[in-house]
Amino acid sequence: MTAPETVSVVICAYTSDRWDDVLAAVASVRDQSVPALEILVVVDHNPVLLEGLRAALPDVRVMANDDVQGLSGGRNTGIAAAHGDVVAFLDDDAVAEPDWLKFFLAAYTDDHVLGVGGTTHPWWQSDRPSWWPQEFDWVVGCTFVGRRPGRVRNLLGGNASFRRDAFRASGGFPTHIGRTSTSVTPLGCEETELCIRMGDAVPGGVFLFEDRSVIWHRVSDTRARFRYFRSRCYAEGLSKALVTRSVGAAKGLSEERAYTWGALRTGVARGVVDARRGDAAGLRRAGAIVAGLAWTVAGYGVGTVRGSSVGAS
Repeated sequence: MTAPETVSVVICAYTSDRWDDVLAAVASVRDQSVPALEILVVVDHNPVLLEGLRAALPDVRVMANDDVQGLSGGRNTGIAAAHGDVVAFLDDDAVAEPDWLKFFLAAYTDDHVLGVGGTTHPWWQSDRPSWWPQEFDWVVGCTFVGRRPGRVRNLLGGNASFRRDAFRASGGFPTHIGRTSTSVTPLGCEETELCIRMGDAVPGGVFLFEDRSVIWHRVSDTRARFRYFRSRCYAEGLSKALVTRSVGAAKGLSEERAYTWGALRTGVARGVVDARRGDAAGLRRAGAIVAGLAWTVAGYGVGTVRGSSVGAS
């Protein structure tokens, strides 16, 4: 492999409800200080949206997801159609800062770097809920507390880039993990499984977190409610069970264990201290951390039992 020079940006869309968001995401890619080779918008089994975006974005490659329905299938369709040395992914309800791609490309310093991810900030449509702990910003697809620049186990799929050649060695995103437009439970973790599998397929391969590659992810009022927080935590546990079934618990839970005993314990303690200093929401944030962890563990337990039942049948 050589130093990458070009990047294709893939944006996956599935609903007309995010029409303005998709147009904003595309506009943010057009405004990059280092231009993208191409912008690919992959529409997930929605013919009306497909034709609408083709008409609205004549300078963009708008295509139908010809893989399994869902986010992973859409991303795989984009990978197959991309021509850039690097394939970058941006959520359809996010906007990138102007140097997003610049810092991505600059981080591919040697052949061992297979992928680079960036910082995702929450773009709350209303005020951030006072009870919402930053340690759980991953619930809304954003960068969580404690993630530092440098080597990481896996990237976060809504703000990530990969060498296109690395997909040839490892395959694409797993279509049995992650969410679809018809999912009731907001599943995820497909990028975790991919990164672990890709790292195994390419000896010495590493993934980097570049905090200067920044995007802003819109958080609707619906996602700012405790009901969504709870359901997303539970879904994360279900998803982690699928990941560990694929790559093993040692790799699939290594960072999660460290995060639980490090950042989450610190977050609970901070919430208690904040409450003692007069911040009434401090105890609620501490309680949300405990509740979120409990629901995640419950989801993992249910997912593990389900997997064992399937394997025994």
